Amino acid sequence: MTYQTCINPTWCPGCGNFGILAAIKATLKELKLEPHQVAFTYDVGCSGNMADFVNAYGFHSLHGRALPVGAGIKLANHNLPVINIIGDGGCFGEGVDHFIGLSKGNHDMVVLTHDNFLYSLTTGQKSPTSKKGTVTPSTPDGSIDEDLNPLALALINKATFVARGYSNNLPHLTKLLKAAINHKGFALLDVLQPCTTYNKDYPPLWYLKHIDYLDDEHDKTNFKAALDLSLKKDRLPVGIFYQVEKKPFHQHFQLLNNKPLVDHSIEKIDISKLVNQLT
Repeated sequence: MTYQTCINPTWCPGCGNFGILAAIKATLKELKLEPHQVAFTYDVGCSGNMADFVNAYGFHSLHGRALPVGAGIKLANHNLPVINIIGDGGCFGEGVDHFIGLSKGNHDMVVLTHDNFLYSLTTGQKSPTSKKGTVTPSTPDGSIDEDLNPLALALINKATFVARGYSNNLPHLTKLLKAAINHKGFALLDVLQPCTTYNKDYPPLWYLKHIDYLDDEHDKTNFKAALDLSLKKDRLPVGIFYQVEKKPFHQHFQLLNNKPLVDHSIEKIDISKLVNQLT
């Protein structure tokens, strides 16, 4: 099986998106998912350009709107794994309300954020995850805002799977993505990635010096421990911070318990009364 289209990636040399794309392909291969057995939604931005490079079902959304589209796909066919490809700007800026709502509802899908602390496609403006004091074209005197913490945001809004990876460690990122897809519920995988063109303060060497890998002794069911780890400033832990079992959103509906909505017959549904009311 092949997940590569006939279009080659157009990202900048050294972009972390190459590692994320490689991890996605490796994960789908390990899970033995055919291209028609998985669905992606893509946001606008450098990450969203991946819509051209992955041979699988996909929907290229408006900026910040990839997540509700993914939720709709999952409700229509809950047997289909849904992976949302979105940047830190689209997810935690324009789309933060969707992120919070779907997290609280425990919608069964993966939110894979490409987190480089900038809006890079539009020449590197400040994003919600930019550190305070960051100088960008939109903040020439340095960012005034404190940075948003994606992991803490997911945890306090009841996400049942919260993890962070690094784009340049393919085996580890593949392992995390595989676990996120297999998880039944809302899964955040926040992927730290270098932007070699616009974010010169965080080159690959910086990540290598600041990343710590969570060991097997970390209790993934301990909410307080996960929250404490997410708030660390001096080091960047990567791995699965938190994972618990909880009924996904679609399982609360009797209509969907026996089979996906897409398999329900619509032949006996009469909408004439509704149409008459509208005319």
